Amino acid sequence: MYFDPMYYVFALPGLLLALYAQWRVKSAYSTYLRVPNALRLPGVRAAEILLRQAGLAVNIEGTPGTLTDHYDPRKNVLRLSQEVATTPSVAAVAIVAHEVGHAEQQAQAYSLLRLRSGLVPVVNITSWLAPLLFFTGLFLNITQLAEVGLIFFSGAVVFALVTLPVELDASRRALRLLQSSGLVAEARDLQGARAVLSAAALTYVAALAQAILTMLYYASLLSGRRRRD
Repeated sequence: MYFDPMYYVFALPGLLLALYAQWRVKSAYSTYLRVPNALRLPGVRAAEILLRQAGLAVNIEGTPGTLTDHYDPRKNVLRLSQEVATTPSVAAVAIVAHEVGHAEQQAQAYSLLRLRSGLVPVVNITSWLAPLLFFTGLFLNITQLAEVGLIFFSGAVVFALVTLPVELDASRRALRLLQSSGLVAEARDLQGARAVLSAAALTYVAALAQAILTMLYYASLLSGRRRRD
């Protein structure tokens, strides 16, 4: 199988950033999972308090896995992993508050969240169709087909670009909710919550970088094919 060395030139920085982001998340999570929050409340109780404080009627459910916590805007459900739901830690309430931040965005019709939700079904299709069209076009020397594939792939870049401010805004809301609720009362606890949320945000920065670098790699292949033609 042929490997293009230029692929690694484009892909390696994004891959290294993604690995670093994952390490940051796991490190911050494991560290502050051992630090109790100010009210000594498990994540599920913290979620109930924060939702009530924000005036939101959102159902809470469990979800399998670790760090799989998320808010489902389609069903208006906050899903918590068992570890987050049952642990009275700074890490747990930071994660819960972030997801409550998404629920608040939904309730307030936050424009970027609505845009991201609208992009999801499109990106679900184009994410696998774009490489297929692009490389088929290159292989068959059909430049127009490769161009369509590149355009389709740009949807992944747009999605990642929209997702980043949505996540940053949810984290901003999370810190506000945590402070006003008293779940983080000391400077150490607030620093821990920020560390967990900042590490999570870095994963979205890495996703955006990977999407942009992959698109640039595709564009470089297409440009090289045009020059040869």
